[in-house]
Amino acid sequence: MIFPAEERFTSEFVNYLNLPPTRTIVTIEETQNTLRTVAQSTGVKPAIVYIRFVPKGSPIDRADSSSSILRVEQQIPASEELELVVITPEGAPLRARIPQTDRAVVMSAVQRFRNELTNPVKRHTHSYLPLAQQLYRWMVEPIEIELQARGIQNLSFISDAWLRSIPMAALHDGKGFLVERYSVGSMPSLSLTDTTAANFKNTQVLAMGASEFADMSPLPAVKIEVPAIAPQEWPGKSFLNEDFTLANLKAQRQGQAFGMIHLATHADFRSGSPSQSFIQLWDTKLRLDQLRQMGWHSPQVELLVLSACRTAVGDREAELGFGGLAVQAGVKSAVATLWYISDEGSLGLMAEFYAQLRTAPIKAEALRQAQLALLRQEVRIEGGMLRTSSRSLPLPPELANTDIQNFSHPYYWSAFRMIGNPW
Repeated sequence: MIFPAEERFTSEFVNYLNLPPTRTIVTIEETQNTLRTVAQSTGVKPAIVYIRFVPKGSPIDRADSSSSILRVEQQIPASEELELVVITPEGAPLRARIPQTDRAVVMSAVQRFRNELTNPVKRHTHSYLPLAQQLYRWMVEPIEIELQARGIQNLSFISDAWLRSIPMAALHDGKGFLVERYSVGSMPSLSLTDTTAANFKNTQVLAMGASEFADMSPLPAVKIEVPAIAPQEWPGKSFLNEDFTLANLKAQRQGQAFGMIHLATHADFRSGSPSQSFIQLWDTKLRLDQLRQMGWHSPQVELLVLSACRTAVGDREAELGFGGLAVQAGVKSAVATLWYISDEGSLGLMAEFYAQLRTAPIKAEALRQAQLALLRQEVRIEGGMLRTSSRSLPLPPELANTDIQNFSHPYYWSAFRMIGNPW
């Protein structure tokens, strides 16, 4: 049977991104088959978590009628409430209704959470914790016992409008962050996600970026980041500034089937149509609606990484652009940031991520290990050098006198999101 939220979210992204409408909607049974295949091939047990708003007191969807129901019985004055539906490799789907979670209340908490995380004045405080714990109580706690009982290790969130830009990794149970127990990612819908297994054997990276811009803030660490990824960490090619043009990006990919593309530059997911969102190249803006023309789907790019982007908070269209990045680009997976983080922080996480990607069983676990390395100060600045778990990188002169010493605050690491296929 088809879960209605899967059908609705698929339609939402298809309409916004102007994708071909002939998409087959995966059933609950097909979803479980996919999750079983992933578990068997990677050794990591995944789950899909749908988070959506439903009318208060609405009946159980027919397609979901066999699921286990977890609900606190209580009169709910609001017209809507959050519903969580979890699909795991084995067992019936789980379904939880969360009292007193109408859209306005939840959206306000999400907005304030993002503000607490990104406020530079609060970078050395834990002011975000009350909201991190509140969101955890709504979105994870009702299903946590079952997740643990079923041995789940990876969570892919498929979320309703205005819930797609929550930094889920930074939700907190009072003892630790969500990322300390699960690798985390998001999908637009499972039907729009290529779930075939990743293969990084013999993969090469095309790394490009810009450190200077005419009308945007400079990114001096990009001069270190790009060569640190290719060819220092992975085999491949790197190009900076004047060589980071649309023509060269196309030519390099046409000349060689790079399995990973890393773009260290500003990118902006904005309100309005996909043509309003863009990736800034040296000579032009590559619009979101132009990505499909880049040919990254044939042969398919396994992973696209954007290390310095931002998404307009609380904006449905910006969220659709960000959440639909992988499918619009024709790539299997993407890593991007919800907000601009410091240049030093981006350099640290990216260097660690590509190192972890060599041995991690799934891509989302590589991102998780990189995020944990920042949280635990294994990636830090020391003696004018950026120290990672495996090497040291020089900071550019522009950042030599930075007052940042560590990246443990979730501002630095929780903005990074795995989009699309996390496996």
